[in-house]
Amino acid sequence: MDDMPNSNPVPLDDLSLPVKSAVRPAAAGPTRPPIMPPRQPADPPRPVAEVPRRLDGATPPPGTPPRHEAEMRKLIVGREISLAGEITSCDRLVVDGSVEANLANCRDVEISESGVYKGSASIEDAEIRGRFEGVLNVRKRLLIRATGRVVGTVRYGQIEIECGGQISGDVQAQPSNDPPGYGEAPSVVERAIEGQPAQ
Repeated sequence: MDDMPNSNPVPLDDLSLPVKSAVRPAAAGPTRPPIMPPRQPADPPRPVAEVPRRLDGATPPPGTPPRHEAEMRKLIVGREISLAGEITSCDRLVVDGSVEANLANCRDVEISESGVYKGSASIEDAEIRGRFEGVLNVRKRLLIRATGRVVGTVRYGQIEIECGGQISGDVQAQPSNDPPGYGEAPSVVERAIEGQPAQ
């Protein structure tokens, strides 16, 4: 301790700080805790209004934010969940678990990497990261990601397969619902048949 500079401790009285003594004088009787006034809430309690539940397709009560129809008709089958049966009138089906079903009147299907779907599905768009086995009819776009596997009878409007994605079975492009030549300019032969001058 010889290396430390000589410093004299400053007595607490010289700091001009209020100091409570650690020793209390002995009380004549038992000590009581201080009496606290009752707490008053800042705001009076508000009555809780019960929100009615909609059991039918009625309009939401005023002040309720509008919800999209697709949000209300989304079915998610989570990991380690199995579902079997018929699925109808579902706007979006997300499969993270296992589904064995027939799916009709559904717009979009997404099968995640952990998802497995066995059965039939007639939909507009599909994104497959997991496994699909069965009959798949995609009216618009079928997207098979790198981890996706599709086996069975497959019909599609458009198809996109990432490197690594697999598809096998009876696979065919389906004709679009538009009449042949829809959206295309008429050919010279077609104009001649209709009696129009060639351009």
